[in-house]
This record gives sequence, structure tokens and C-alpha cells, in this order.
Amino acid sequence: MFLSMGKFRHICGMEQLNFKRYPFTFKNKENKRYIFDIIRKKEILLTPEEWVRQHCLRFLMEEKKYPIGLINVEKKIEIFGKQKRYDIVVYTKTGTVAVLVECKAPKIEINQGVFDQIARYNLSVDSTYLMVTNGLKHVYCQMDYQAQAYHFLQDLPSYTIDK
Repeated sequence: MFLSMGKFRHICGMEQLNFKRYPFTFKNKENKRYIFDIIRKKEILLTPEEWVRQHCLRFLMEEKKYPIGLINVEKKIEIFGKQKRYDIVVYTKTGTVAVLVECKAPKIEINQGVFDQIARYNLSVDSTYLMVTNGLKHVYCQMDYQAQAYHFLQDLPSYTIDK
């Protein structure tokens, strides 16, 4: 069934993002809305950032064809002696990190501070590709470790089988 934007906002309480519309499972508990996370296999409190994260997961799996078994969500990493959590990591079959994703709520601007954050996180994971999104704007980069630089891309590459 197609939902108008007003009806859609009424049902899930979140705005339409710059992703395809994906089917999600929602649940209300104690006057709070939860969304089922297919990776963590549990219901997660639906916040604006979680709404973006769930869309990004579906984008990676359905549009870019990354296997569900290679995707990890919100795991702790240590950055300069402090515990942090990345949003999404996609591994290769050999265990290296292919994609590191930083998700922000739609109202958060994608700016230098957000890039600095993902760059700090990438010091621990050495990802080949970076993606920063607030659900409305998506920015993709490929790391060039020899030149100690990153190159902006128009799109994130689709999954290819590791050699």
C-alpha cells in the first residue's frame, strides 16, 4: 500500500529520507516507537539517527548488495584511549574493513566536524571507503593511504566478491 507523506510521517513519526522506501517493522512499547534491526536482530528505539542508520543498512544490502553477514552495527572501538562506537562497518571476506559509515540525524549538517569524526574512527579500522550520511545528503570517499588523502566519489561501489 502506498502512503502519502503525511500519512507516512503519522505512522512512523520520521521524515522521508533520500533513500528508497524500504519495508521496516515497527513496534510500540511504553509509548515509545521501536524499529527492528535486521543486523542486531532486535528492536531498537527509533530516533532520527536510528532512522538514518536503518535506511543505510538497507541501502548497503539491497542496493549495493553487501552480504548481511559482513555488516556490523554500533560496535565499540578505542580512539586515543577513549571508547567510541562506529555506526556501520562492512567487512571483506578476509576480515579487513571495506566500508566505514557514519550516520547522523537529518537535522545534523554534514560538515568538517563530521569528516573529522569518521577520520578519527578510521584510524582504528583502516577502511577502504568512507560514507557519511544524514539521510538527506550522502558523501562517499575512497581512502588513498599512500598519498595520505581521500578522494570523493559520486557513489559507493557495489559489493564484489573478494579474491
